[in-house]
Amino acid sequence: MSSGILLVNLGTPASCSVTDVRRYLGEFLMDPHVIDVPWPIRRMIVSCFVLPFRPRRSAAAYASIWDAAGPGTGSPLLHYSRALEQGARAAVQLPCELAMRYGEPSISGALDRLQAAGVDDLLVVPLYPQFADSTWTTTDLRVRELAGNRMRIRTLPPFHAEPDYIAALAALVREHLPEQWDHLLFSYHGLPERHITRADPTGNHCLKSANCCETPSPAHKTCYRQHCRSTSLRVAEALGLAPEQWSVSFQSRLGRQPWLRPYTDHVLAELPARDVRRLVVVCPAFVADNLETLEEMGLGGRETFLEAGGLDYTLVPCLNNRGDWMQALTRWCRAALQIPTTESAPEESPSAPSVVR
Repeated sequence: MSSGILLVNLGTPASCSVTDVRRYLGEFLMDPHVIDVPWPIRRMIVSCFVLPFRPRRSAAAYASIWDAAGPGTGSPLLHYSRALEQGARAAVQLPCELAMRYGEPSISGALDRLQAAGVDDLLVVPLYPQFADSTWTTTDLRVRELAGNRMRIRTLPPFHAEPDYIAALAALVREHLPEQWDHLLFSYHGLPERHITRADPTGNHCLKSANCCETPSPAHKTCYRQHCRSTSLRVAEALGLAPEQWSVSFQSRLGRQPWLRPYTDHVLAELPARDVRRLVVVCPAFVADNLETLEEMGLGGRETFLEAGGLDYTLVPCLNNRGDWMQALTRWCRAALQIPTTESAPEESPSAPSVVR
């Protein structure tokens, strides 16, 4: 069999025009894994309450971060994801394509190019550290649906606790810690609480107690909240932080239903009153900078914190295309595809996530 790799990130509009943003939001929000209500209700919500109003606001937000990676680079999410694709292709020396779950480059187009290159054994790499149905599951299912029987599909699972991912993330944070700082906030993309309980295979663990994430359970395998806390704890330990030096919050909520708490915007407004005047923020739900990191946290979050009395606000960039992260990713691909490496002896090689077949 001839192997290949498909990297998949969530998506980005083709431009920051209202038309392109509306098209992107329509595709994204109509996914039943994102808004998990019956199709007629989802259609009504998206068509009547979101698309008439949100695209114009979102287009202005996208315009504020377009070309953030440099003149003419366009969407930073696409720019940095392309860099990962190029790095993986060069390192593994196999056909490698990038796709977005929503928007372009499309999954169907990427699969066609891989098939044309002779690939019939495909490793899918969803670029989401933590598990969620609205990211990992929908990507895995969509790739398998579009691939059909054209090729064998194997999918890399979430890597929220992988040692080399944690090491790269900790090194990134360490490099951006200012000389004086009071608190490190791990801000993750939020999810509705019902997404967490729905993903609980036991039906009686997630969100049933205050310490459910600290209590061992089979539910942790598919619990986004536990994965977020696991990533944060491991990074904090790698940095040698005391418990009072860091915390976790959740951003980007939509609608009135309960989402994971605490809400990042509330935390940012409250921290100065708790004598946190110099704040550092990192967003480990994303491996590439995007609207939620650069605009929501870099601009809006900064304004909220400073207006509440904060003195200094440092946003740590995403891993983007830094070398240790790219090396970790290609190492996982090599391990999953059983490609020999000369980096170190097999017994010394870092662990890699086990593929889902």
